[in-house]
This record gives sequence, structure tokens and C-alpha cells, in this order.
Amino acid sequence: MKKISNVFWITLAIVFAAVAFGVISPNNFENITGNIQAFITSTFGWYYLILVTIIVIFCIFLIFSPVGLIKLGKPDEEPEFSKGTWFAMLFSAGMGIGLVFWGAAEPLSHFLAPPLAEGGTAAANKEAMRYTFFHWGIHAWAIYAIVALALAYYKFRKDEPGLISATLKPVFGKSMEGPLGTVVDVLAVFATVVGVATTLGFGAAQINGGLSYLLGLPNNFTVQFFIIAAVTVLFMISAWTGLGKGIKYLSNTNMILAISLLVLMFFIGPSILILDMFTDSIGGYIQNIVTMSFRIAPLNEEHRSWINGWTIFYWAWWISWSPFVGIFIARVSRGRTIREFLIGVLLLPALVSFLWFATFGTSAIETQNSGFDLTQFATEEVLFAIFNQMPGSIILSIIAIVLISTFFITSADSATFVLGMQTTYGSLTPPNTVKLTWGIAQSTVALILLYSGGLQALQNALIIAAFPFSFIILFMMISLYRSLTKEKKELGLYFKQKKKGV
Repeated sequence: MKKISNVFWITLAIVFAAVAFGVISPNNFENITGNIQAFITSTFGWYYLILVTIIVIFCIFLIFSPVGLIKLGKPDEEPEFSKGTWFAMLFSAGMGIGLVFWGAAEPLSHFLAPPLAEGGTAAANKEAMRYTFFHWGIHAWAIYAIVALALAYYKFRKDEPGLISATLKPVFGKSMEGPLGTVVDVLAVFATVVGVATTLGFGAAQINGGLSYLLGLPNNFTVQFFIIAAVTVLFMISAWTGLGKGIKYLSNTNMILAISLLVLMFFIGPSILILDMFTDSIGGYIQNIVTMSFRIAPLNEEHRSWINGWTIFYWAWWISWSPFVGIFIARVSRGRTIREFLIGVLLLPALVSFLWFATFGTSAIETQNSGFDLTQFATEEVLFAIFNQMPGSIILSIIAIVLISTFFITSADSATFVLGMQTTYGSLTPPNTVKLTWGIAQSTVALILLYSGGLQALQNALIIAAFPFSFIILFMMISLYRSLTKEKKELGLYFKQKKKGV
């Protein structure tokens, strides 16, 4: 346990204090965090929109820049994982449960309450798909990509510790090795713990919803307790075996299950309409991406409320998840060039997400239009209610429950590795005891908050934590730009000298 840093103890104390407040006074906790979150989204919405757009532009610039040829590692290093396994691992960590949870529910919600059109119309259908693509597309993955790129570059190229604070040294110098660096790393670890605990809670709720719909099991805390307990044992076994076995095999299993469910749903559902909506929505997404990226609706309170509740909320959500997902993606991306890394992280997951939402979103909207009212179901039950209207519903539901469970395990498994790494001075092989501690802590937080009804408050806290971390991302981009520009000059001088035979 000598490897443990101060970040471990400080973050553990902060998380314990926040959870204790949530348990003792859940209503006050939710009200306070809700008010702060509302203030941030309404006051700094413009900032989130501009920041995320800058991140996207910066990523695209790096893809086409000569620095795209620089490897995330030594010049002769080869990637640790195959492209298929690499993609499966980054996708499972980056989206996971969210795709299954929101795959049908979000397009349906936008269809009934769209940002601009009249609800329930053909125009609302188009808007629903376009904005869902926007929320889960390139912008989300650009946030993950820039954090992961900075971490991978400084760790594998410059031999710095695998810490968020280490990526800021070109801007702040040695101060990142002192108290200021500790603050940066504590913020990253806190966001990870809270984000994963919230996801575990939502995942348990959806598994419970599926079992309730299928088997008639009660939808309550007792069932959710046993779900989280069982999953905790499984992801701790996986975490104990390490990246090369547990997470690798689970991630590949996730992709097989996800593709199977997607293909089945495509052929059982309205296949031609799905393809038409996918094609049309891609066009609408590309055509309107600039407008959607900057749309803040300053003169329309109703439209602004929708943007605050969805677009700005999502940008803050992705930012708050970026320390966890970014660190994990960085860890599994050693040996790839910057160009290959950014193309893989930005485009492939976004394309799969588009296919997913086109399939499940179109099926949901068609089910609603057929006269079967899906609004009577809780969000976690919507997917299973749609399956129930289709042939092979039992098979679809079973695959979905298993998929949620494996995504659940992979997210928690990945998080224990990231938390272990961030609280042991950036070690790429954190001790199993540290991973076990964080695994139990995450599950305990999720259980306590499910019991006290504090998941919404914790989610608010996560969005609040995203605000200061957004400035860290800005400094990470500045730091990365400085280092890459310097290396580009050094490489240019090296090749000139080599050409002259010096």
C-alpha cells in the first residue's frame, strides 16, 4: 500500500462526505446541487457550446496536421491491442450502458417534445434523430479524445506519470507536482467515482426494469441490491485478472452481444424505414452541425430550457466523464499514431452510435405511432416494452439484459483500473488491493444513493464537477499544442540534418 498517493485519501473523504450528506438529508442535497447545476447551465451555457466546438475543431486540425504521424509511444513501438479489441475496449468504456438505456428512450422523448417542431409530427421525427446523433456523435467523442490524447502522449511519448496533472506541466511547470497538481487529480478522481456510481445505479435500475417486465420481479431496492452485489463480484474478478484478460474478453463479448441485438432489432423492426432514417439523419446532422453547435436560443425561454436540459447537460456530462474514459482510452492506445488514434476515437464510435439510435429510435417512434403508448412506462422499461410488441421478444429482452450486465461490468472494471492508476502516482499496474477498494467504494456509493433516492443529486454533483474540469481541458489543449509544435520543429530539424548527412 506504499504506492497510494494523497489523492486516494482526499477523494475518499470527499466522496464519503457527499454521500453522507445525501443519505442524511437527501432533499436538501438534491435541492442545493440542483440549484447550482441550474445556475451553471443557464449562466455558462454559451461557454460549454463554444468550448466543445473548439475541442472538435482542434481534433480535426490534429488529424490533418503533420503531427498526426507522431506515435503515442516510442517510434518503433507497435500497438498493444489489435484494432478490433482496441475499438471494443474504448467503445465499451465510453458509451456502454448509456446506449442501451437511451437507445430508444431519447429519440422517443425528442419526438414527443422536440426542440423546435410540433411534437408527434414528421418534422419532430427528423429533429429527434438529428439531435440524438448530435448529442452522441463527434462532439462527445472529441471530448474523450482530447483528454485521452494528452494523457497517452505525455505518458508514452514523454515518460510522464499517467496523471491528469502531468499533462499540464508545459503550462504550469513544477507546480503540478505539488498541491495544485493534487487538486487537479482529486477533481478527476472525484468525477470518475461519482460518474461510475451514478451509472451503476442506472444500470441496476434498468436490469431490474427488464427482469420486472419479463419475470414479474418487484422493481425495488432489494432486487437492485442483489443485482449490484452480483455484478460487483463479477467485475472485481475481472479487475483482478487485469487489462489483458478480464476487460479485453468482456469488451469483445460486449461488441458481439451489441451487434447481435442491433442486427436482430434491425431485421425484426421496420428495416427499410431504419435505413431511410439513418441516411436522412446523417444528412441532417452534417447539414445542421454548425447551427446545432452554437444554438443557445437567447430570446426564447422555452427553447433555451430544452437546450439546457439536453445539449448543455450532455456536454457537461461528457466533460465530467472524460477523466475516466480518457485515462482508460489512453492506457489501451499505446503505439498508435495521433492520426490513427483520433480517426478511430472520433469516427468509428460515432458511426456505431448513429446506427444504434437509428435502429432503436425509429422502432420506438414507430411503436408509439402504431397506437401503443410508451409514455406509460418508466425510462428503464421503454426498451423492453418495445420488444414486447415484436416477435422474438423474449430473446431480444434476454440479450439486452445480458448486454447491460456486461457493459455494467466493463464500465465498473475499467473504472477500478483508472481509479487505481490515478491514486498510485499514475502506475500502469495498480495493486489489486487498491482496485478492490475502489470497486467496493463505487458499489457502496451506488447502493446507498439508490436506497436514499439520491442518484439525481449525485448526477447534479457530477455536472457541477464538470465545470472546473472544463478549464483543465482547455489547459490540456494549450499544453498539448505547445509540446506538439516543439516536437514538430525538432523532427523537422532532425530530418533536414539527416538529409544533409550531418
